[in-house]
Amino acid sequence: MSIRHIAPWGISVALLVAAAAFFLFCMRGYTYIGCSLLFIAALVLIHHFGSEGFRRWTLILVSLGLIYFCLVELPIVKNARTDPEPGRKYLIVLGAAVHGDSPSLALTHRLEGALDYLNRYPDSVAIVSGGKGKGENITEAECMRRWLINHEVDSGRIICEDKATSTMENLLFSFDIIRSLGDAPDGNVALLSSSYHLYRAKCMAEQLGVKAAGVAGNPGYPVYMLNCFIREAFGVTHLWVFGN
Repeated sequence: MSIRHIAPWGISVALLVAAAAFFLFCMRGYTYIGCSLLFIAALVLIHHFGSEGFRRWTLILVSLGLIYFCLVELPIVKNARTDPEPGRKYLIVLGAAVHGDSPSLALTHRLEGALDYLNRYPDSVAIVSGGKGKGENITEAECMRRWLINHEVDSGRIICEDKATSTMENLLFSFDIIRSLGDAPDGNVALLSSSYHLYRAKCMAEQLGVKAAGVAGNPGYPVYMLNCFIREAFGVTHLWVFGN
């Protein structure tokens, strides 16, 4: 059968599946876009092969899911920027993946944002927070410390918190460090993370009794950021349901 005899919807499904395979198996960090493309391909197949009743229920469920997704994304997008006048005594830089000894793309973007912030507020102290995960030769905190020092940040302005394995632990352990220095975290903290992650991080800080300013790291590639915003909807849902 030549391609001219294939129905347009069939070509669409094939292209969607091929694109999904590319994002899932050839690119790192694009899983949610790949899965979204597979989901759309499945909807096209249901439209053409599903019974009328099955199509109707699928439409209802998908519509409800899209409405919920939009409601979740509203606060995520609203908080995906640096707050006005974010200058604070302490800047907590939330960790992200390290590949061997090198920061991942997401962590590099956070560190670039941290560097801009520290240059803008020369009296601020950075608490770089993150332990050692799978595939990491050093802790995320140590990786961040080295990067900032290599970019001419005084080592005396950097405090390492190298035990945390989650955002909640990042905050909890960093707040403990601030208290050990004789300060109260509330009102003295700015949180630096990727833009899509700021809403969840600030919510967790409020659960711990700390109102923090949000500082967005440098933006990443648009398609990568789209993947992260989709993924964050699941993270926020987990926060709303389980509180962490």
